[in-house]
Amino acid sequence: MSESCSHNCESCGQNCSERTAPESMLAPANPNSNIRKVIAVVSGKGGVGKSLVTSMLAALMQRRGHAAAILDADVTGPSIPKMFSIHGRAQGSELGILPRESKFGTKVMSVNLLLEHETDPVVWRGPIIAGTVTQFWTDVLWGDVDFMFVDMPPGTGDVPLTVFQSLPVDGIIVVTSPQELVSMIVAKAVNMARAMNIPILGLVENYSYLACPDCGKRISLFGESSIDKAAREAGVEVLAKLPLDPALARQCDQGVIELFEGDFLDHAADVLERLK
Repeated sequence: MSESCSHNCESCGQNCSERTAPESMLAPANPNSNIRKVIAVVSGKGGVGKSLVTSMLAALMQRRGHAAAILDADVTGPSIPKMFSIHGRAQGSELGILPRESKFGTKVMSVNLLLEHETDPVVWRGPIIAGTVTQFWTDVLWGDVDFMFVDMPPGTGDVPLTVFQSLPVDGIIVVTSPQELVSMIVAKAVNMARAMNIPILGLVENYSYLACPDCGKRISLFGESSIDKAAREAGVEVLAKLPLDPALARQCDQGVIELFEGDFLDHAADVLERLK
């Protein structure tokens, strides 16, 4: 060992007797879970439709014959159960917690399924929230799942860090909106993923346009999109551009997001299916 050794074997190229392998921080999945691919849906800021994209992707993969599940990691702002019309508390056994299933078979675990009343606020500090997300991975009996989507809270704080370190994430999808500030927001999410060695599958732009119901003309309500420029700068692909669709918003409110129509996310689903 050199006198100038920093004791950081991960960044050192020397092959000395003191060298140690970096210790994995991955949490073990529940023994009754067989999860093949884990996809985190992230955003650099709130209110961009991350939960919508998560729900639509899960529903789409389910339609394509894959067993899909959603781990709702947005503990203080859970919205996934409502989109799938899942109410009431999750049940469990001595083996762990059982996820709830939607009408079409998507498995869901969210903090709202553990509260006495789904409108109860979750007033917890960061470490407790992060620990809860990890427990959704280790303590839930997910069974056989082809694609698990993790609906992340916005930003690059405790929960994203916990998910990237504790779960075997196969890739992230970044959700954003058309405004000019998108480049900075996308860069934050992309740079965090790269720092954690997580593959970036691509970007999804929500609120991209409104289609006129009479003539079909696309109206850019939030200004011209900068998603293509942001994607080029980040060196990633644009997977989809979702419109502002009143029918889609209504399906979310009514808890029937699985009935959505449109091919908006077909390319994103193709990319997921190509994952090895």
